[in-house]
Amino acid sequence: MPQTNFSHDTYLSPFTWRYGTAEMRQIWSEENKHKLWRQIWVALAKAQQSYGLVSADQVADLEANVTNIDIDRATEIEHEIRHDLMAAIRTYAEQCPVGGGVIHLGATSMDIEDNADAMRIREALGVIIEKLTTLLGAVADQIEKWVDTPAMAFTHIQPAEPTTIGYRIAQYGQDLLRDLEEIKRLHAMVLGKGIKGAVGTSASYAVLIGAENVADLEAKVLAEIDLPAFDAATQTYPRKQDYFIVSALAGIAASLHKLTYDLRILQNPLFGEWSEPFGAKQVGSSAMPFKRNPIASEKVGSLSRYLATLPRVAWDDAAGSVLERTLDDSANRRVLLPSAFLAADEMLRVVQRIVKGLVVNEVAVARNMATYGPFAATEKVLMAAVMQGGDRQELHEVIRECSLAAWADLSEGKANPLADVMAAHPELTKLLSPDEIRSYLDATSHVGDAPVRARTVAASIRTAIA
Repeated sequence: MPQTNFSHDTYLSPFTWRYGTAEMRQIWSEENKHKLWRQIWVALAKAQQSYGLVSADQVADLEANVTNIDIDRATEIEHEIRHDLMAAIRTYAEQCPVGGGVIHLGATSMDIEDNADAMRIREALGVIIEKLTTLLGAVADQIEKWVDTPAMAFTHIQPAEPTTIGYRIAQYGQDLLRDLEEIKRLHAMVLGKGIKGAVGTSASYAVLIGAENVADLEAKVLAEIDLPAFDAATQTYPRKQDYFIVSALAGIAASLHKLTYDLRILQNPLFGEWSEPFGAKQVGSSAMPFKRNPIASEKVGSLSRYLATLPRVAWDDAAGSVLERTLDDSANRRVLLPSAFLAADEMLRVVQRIVKGLVVNEVAVARNMATYGPFAATEKVLMAAVMQGGDRQELHEVIRECSLAAWADLSEGKANPLADVMAAHPELTKLLSPDEIRSYLDATSHVGDAPVRARTVAASIRTAIA
């Protein structure tokens, strides 16, 4: 008999205890699955009672034992008969001397399993929506806190022009807001298989109550479990639904990966601008006691790589379900759906902590602005000098030569001499005073409308999560 009482002397999935929250693990637990199966069997029996197929005493007996889950007994039976749902039926029937004989009347396995999966998916999406909403609130807080603070922007991971910290964070918020919109859309569209029998034709139910009544029977069951269903299904609901949902979770992972990957770069001491929160007793390295490694962000990067692979599995399940159904989706879906949700759940939990505790080193931000900002601000000098009658092409070459000379000094570890060099250059000083040149080379105000746009994103987030 397979082991069901697990301990740490056997393999456990990291999602069993390390990654994800207890709330998400409960949704995908075996116990919850068996409870949902029983709820659907009760709903079917109630609907069949209205057609005289099942008695009130039988329904009452089933309802009395709906939470009396015995997974060990079901596993014991499954070991013998090699069918997990039939093992669950027999376990339930053993507990129900009055109603056990009518469990699963007219049904096929996926009338039960697929509807239960849809119910779990919908509940799990609700948890993701809640966590995304909380995270977006924290993101909006950080946008508003840093909306006007200038910082160097980087393209090709090289200094570019200034932006503001709030505007950079707004990019992450904008992506996550789109993720929230997509998850909410999918949450509202989750459908079950319904009660349609072995190949989706409801033929077995038609034998029991007549073809003219099968739609009503299905409606009664679906109302009882509060789940809408696809109009058409085979033995299963269309696996395209799984593909859309897992892809949306992978989309969240992409957004979280970018945020935490950027943070990892900015936490490098050569940038030194941002860092994730670091506990007072946290250990960064077993070998190097001084290390403050961005391990939370790295964990997000690692889990996001894994989650990014899962839509391919869901795609194969959807595309490779031959005719009315093949079973080659069954084993992987036991892993695919729980791990996709648990990975997303863990990443959202971790990134919420990172964003709320984000450390911004304003000294390093100002240092990098002072070091690299003047190069970006040379654009202002060029435009001002041209407006005073200078030749744009000639001045461009002058500024290029000044910039390259200053960059060479920086490369040797010297202070940035650009302002001094340009303020003393005769081709520039005949058009602008040295003080004007120095003023233009202050890049802290060279952020365009970044603060306005950042506030717009923050306001959109506030509206969406209100």
